[in-house]
Amino acid sequence: MIRLENLTKIFETQKGSVIAADHITMEVPSGEICILLGPSGCGKTTTLKMINRIVPPTSGKVFIEGEDTSGMQTEDLRRNIGYVIQQIGLFPNMTIEENITAVPRLLGWDAKRYRERARELMDVIAMDPNIYLNRYPSELSGGQQQRIGVARALAADPPVMLMDEPFGAIDPINRAVIQDEFLKMQQALKKTILFVSHDIDEAIKMGDRIAIFRAGRLVQLSEPDDLLAAPKDEFVESFLGDDRALKRLNLVRVGDVVSSDIGTVNPGDTLATALKRMDEYGYQLSILMVNEQNEPVGMVPRSVASLTRGYCRDHFQPLPGTIHMGDSLRKATSIMFAEDTTWLPCIDDNGKVCGQITQRAMTRHLGARFRAAARTATAPATGA
Repeated sequence: MIRLENLTKIFETQKGSVIAADHITMEVPSGEICILLGPSGCGKTTTLKMINRIVPPTSGKVFIEGEDTSGMQTEDLRRNIGYVIQQIGLFPNMTIEENITAVPRLLGWDAKRYRERARELMDVIAMDPNIYLNRYPSELSGGQQQRIGVARALAADPPVMLMDEPFGAIDPINRAVIQDEFLKMQQALKKTILFVSHDIDEAIKMGDRIAIFRAGRLVQLSEPDDLLAAPKDEFVESFLGDDRALKRLNLVRVGDVVSSDIGTVNPGDTLATALKRMDEYGYQLSILMVNEQNEPVGMVPRSVASLTRGYCRDHFQPLPGTIHMGDSLRKATSIMFAEDTTWLPCIDDNGKVCGQITQRAMTRHLGARFRAAARTATAPATGA
């Protein structure tokens, strides 16, 4: 969808030439989010702005859907690219509806069509059109204004969106909420997005691919997991930080690590049965108790089962928590640490037990990816 070929920008100053972007060559497949990441002044924002010619390139080409954009009128190019900036840039003298429909009106859409589009987008960004469309930007919070900025960029249904630190000015709580809502939107809309960020955690969360920039050059373009497991050089490794293994917790789903081999008891089982089953499965501390619907309802401790007679239903304790198959390992780790436990039962969309996840399994899974990357990096080259 987006292809950059040797895209270069040289700024002329009184002190001489400054190369802001140096022969950037990269591709972003259709429907993916590519995060441009790097330290300040590395060329990521300049590269973004050259795509819609806010900054004219010195040399090189930009292709969108295979078309060389150098032959397009600047106005036509920009109207087909959604653009969202950190400062939002809403028109203060226009209502929210007028802000959202600015580009469709320029394109000549009839009133019924662009008004319906505005209401549709308000639903997409989870803001009631009946409440907000007739308000002005000054009547909205910063987070609400940012959502309107996204809606405005989507108004003409552009195939490409450029986003320049769009959530950078929002407080951390609202920022996480808007990021989540945007990702849900993207699952449905499948836009092709270039997204500038300075936040590594945001890049890992939001990006299908991450492009690392340094001093105007593209250093590495990889999927987040590959980037964290196999940084190309010492700069990328240091930029990602010493905790890059922990950052992978956000990328891996519980379903990737779950073990379906889990021992359980029912409320009607005796404590002797619970103790025997714990021995069979090698459980040292407790065993999960499930009801007739295979839903988790508690756990039976070994200390109770070994000293007491009776039934599990009369001697169980509350669970430390459960984890959904689609949750991240980061969430699983957080629950384990908070509840001082080394395992959690895993549940599906219906709340039924489908396995368990342990700290050991998570450690082995994460470590295996790094060990594989290390073996690849040190393997001797082979030739014909």
